[in-house]
Amino acid sequence: MLKNLKVKEIMTNDVITVSPEEDVVFAFEKLMKYKISALPVVQDKKLLGIVTASDLGHNLILDNYELGTTVEKAMVLDVACVQPDDDLSSAVNKMKEHGSEGGIVNQLVVIDDGEIKGILSDGDIIKALKTDS
Repeated sequence: MLKNLKVKEIMTNDVITVSPEEDVVFAFEKLMKYKISALPVVQDKKLLGIVTASDLGHNLILDNYELGTTVEKAMVLDVACVQPDDDLSSAVNKMKEHGSEGGIVNQLVVIDDGEIKGILSDGDIIKALKTDS
């Protein structure tokens, strides 16, 4: 089943992004407002990194950011990406490869010709599996 579905068939097309100059507090508020787990960091349509709700929330709670800390200082540079025509099996493998300590990354940025086309989350995959059964 995972090999039969393509990323483009289940990905979220309308990607909410953040600029590197954005304050981490406002980026976290955006994550909460839209109930999403990650924001690709974009400047001039170019993917620079990613920030996640768990990373930002954890560090905000622990007061690890100085007042005015920008997303650029908090973002992860090694972004796990897939292409729209990749199958879900390879996407799941990529989530495992980029996970730390036996975990997975919860989302993959979908890139085609250097542009963000969507985002694929673990929730998107679960919905697809649930729909198919």
